[in-house]
Order: sequence, then structure tokens, then C-alpha cells
Amino acid sequence: MQAQVVEKKGKSVDEAVQAALEELGCELEKVNIEVIEEPSKGLLGIGKKLALIRVTRIIEASDADKVRSTLEVILGKMDLDYTIDSVEEDADNVRINVVGKDKGLLIGRKGETLNAVQYIVSLIVNKNSDHRIKFFLDVENYRKKRENSLEDLAVRLADKVKKTRKNVVMRPMSSQERRVIHTALQADPNVNTYSMGDEPNRKVVISLKK
Repeated sequence: MQAQVVEKKGKSVDEAVQAALEELGCELEKVNIEVIEEPSKGLLGIGKKLALIRVTRIIEASDADKVRSTLEVILGKMDLDYTIDSVEEDADNVRINVVGKDKGLLIGRKGETLNAVQYIVSLIVNKNSDHRIKFFLDVENYRKKRENSLEDLAVRLADKVKKTRKNVVMRPMSSQERRVIHTALQADPNVNTYSMGDEPNRKVVISLKK
């Protein structure tokens, strides 16, 4: 989190606070106020002092900042050699791409470690959030390459279904991977796709439209 701090003087604390709020451009409930010196009338006008206050405005970190800092803590505990290559944010979506020598360890078998880290970070950043942040973690564009590979596979299997007129049941996939298959074939007028089974063994079935 970042903070904006101003100090103001006034004939009264209220006057000093109002001047600080105007400079910061925010509401009273969004600041912390510290009275450094109370106003004093002095004796017969001698020794008169103005009120001195310090007003701090707290600025909430962006979704991308929250996700990035949480990810850095987790990857730090995993003791991985990594660098955050890019951070993209739009609407409530945050996408982070990581590079580094330990990319294989972070990706894991068929992306299992990558999915687990993404899931844990999502749980943490959304725990007390007033809106849901959708977080997508990638390593040297592994997911993008994987998506392209799945799209190609979906098209090949759809062609097989059309030729053999038999359903094709794909291997178990994560919900993200299944979504890639469904999206890749949704415009094909000759095949249907649907999921069957229970997590973590849920599979996509490609069938011929009747």
C-alpha cells in the first residue's frame, strides 16, 4: 500500500483538517488524522499557536499489485529462481508471466504445479476482497503454447469423429484445458463437445451432431 501525507496548520484542528482534505481530494473517512499540536490562544494574545495536524490518505493497492505481492511470497517460499516478466490487468483479470531457470519445477507434471500455485494465489487475494479477482499464471507462455497445442488436437480429433462417426473421449483435463477444447470446436457445425466424470478425472467427449 502507498500513503499520501500532508501536514497543515489552522486556527482550529477542524480548519486544518479541512485544508488537508481539500489538498488530498478525499473524504474524511478515508484518512488517518494525527494532531501534532493543539491550538493555543496564548496569554493576552502572546504565544498564540495554530493547530498542526498530519493527515494520511491510504491508497489501496491495485488488483495487479495484490496478486503480484502474493505470488512473490509463495514463489519465495518455494525457493525458485524466477523473474516476473509481465503483469497485465484488465477489468477484474490479472495475468502474470514468469520466466527463469526453474520454469520446469514451477510448471510441474502437465502443468499441475502451475495450476496449484495459481489456485493458492487466487484463494489468498480473494479471501477478504469485495470483488473477485481472476488470476492467470503462466511460465514463459507455457499456457499459451499449451492452448495452441490443445486447439490443434481438438480439430484433429473432431476430424476423426467425422470420419469414423464414433465418439472420442479425451484424457482427464483441468477445467481451463477443457474450456479450450469446448471453445475451439463450438463453431464446428458437425460436432458437439461435453464433459463427463468427476474432478480430477473429468474428460471432454467429442461426438457427432445428429
